[in-house]
Amino acid sequence: MITDKEILVLYYSRHGATRQMAQFIARGVEQVSGARARVRTVPEISAVCEATKPGIPDSGAPYARLCDLEECSGLALGSPTRFGNMAAPMKYFWDNTSELWMKHTLADKPATLFTSGGSMHGGQESTLLSMMIPLLHHGMLILGLPYSEPELATTTSGGTPYGASHVAGAAGDLAISETEKRLCMAQGRRLAITTMKLSS
Repeated sequence: MITDKEILVLYYSRHGATRQMAQFIARGVEQVSGARARVRTVPEISAVCEATKPGIPDSGAPYARLCDLEECSGLALGSPTRFGNMAAPMKYFWDNTSELWMKHTLADKPATLFTSGGSMHGGQESTLLSMMIPLLHHGMLILGLPYSEPELATTTSGGTPYGASHVAGAAGDLAISETEKRLCMAQGRRLAITTMKLSS
């Protein structure tokens, strides 16, 4: 019996834009025959020593566990831009993956990245680059967005060769543009196609 290859779409979102991007990437993944998206998020972290969030979120995607990374055939990783870097909750999650690193669990699996930020030049590209670092340490194969996607050369909102991005505005109130949606879905498709090729 042939089973679908699961692609983990793992994100953190504070105001909802990165979550919406994750949904478009998942939609792109599922446009590829034999691929299925597993959408997961990470909890906020507390500024004090004790966790304040329940173990299961009230709404939205379930929280990711290490087994989600173990079971996936590919990964799309998303975070809002925080001063040109990934958000602390996502960094905290990756800081606790040493167990998988020691077993080489993620080695040779394909991965891609996405982000949202408040302004056009607010550090989205450096955020995508910073998110690559733990994935490279895990031995993952990084996929960007090629310029064969025509929107990448004409976008006046988000979109980079390092991965999909969204310009959310200073108040986080700008909707994801049609170009940004298409680039997210293209990135999801590319990840799924590559995953299927590597799996065969």
